[in-house]
Amino acid sequence: MSFTVAIDGPAAAGKGTISKGVAAHFGFAHLDTGLLYRAVGWRTLNGEDPLEAARALVPDDLERGDLRTAEVAQAASRVAVNSDVRSALVTFQREFSRRPGGAVLDGRDIGTVICPSAEVKLYVTASAEIRAERRYLELSAKGSDITREQVLADVRERDTRDADRSTAPMKPAADAVLLDTSDMSVAEALKAALAIVDRALGAVA
Repeated sequence: MSFTVAIDGPAAAGKGTISKGVAAHFGFAHLDTGLLYRAVGWRTLNGEDPLEAARALVPDDLERGDLRTAEVAQAASRVAVNSDVRSALVTFQREFSRRPGGAVLDGRDIGTVICPSAEVKLYVTASAEIRAERRYLELSAKGSDITREQVLADVRERDTRDADRSTAPMKPAADAVLLDTSDMSVAEALKAALAIVDRALGAVA
């Protein structure tokens, strides 16, 4: 059985944590599609052309330990506005989404572009201030020398770029369930997401 859960939303809203939790709970495969763009972004920081980097991407590129830096995040957001780069990565994502046993994909355009027929679509969001604080704590814990003000500026810049790009802009699918995690703990957000997926699984059983 193929069953697709599409989870979209802005940076640091909690979609990655929720996606991993949903995948683990139901035994689904998980793909953080943002890592595809981070890996391409990392390659461009090392001098590669964005399209060539996307075409040359291999699974090992997603296993790099330095894809979560603020510099790579900005590079990922820049390459993500390139329609040719996005096209080069679409096939991989769609094939992953229909693999037997179920799949969870999280990103910016999963429910709107990559998997418009997904059985479940979630749009996970939170206020920019809450998301910036989460990201600041995450980066600080890894030893990054960055201020709260810099992180908030980065978050807002990425939001604007991701929402305003001409190709596959970040926005909720018309039939997506909105999940605002601003005032939720991780456990509460995951519980809400699991309930939504569980109901959808019951409907197709």
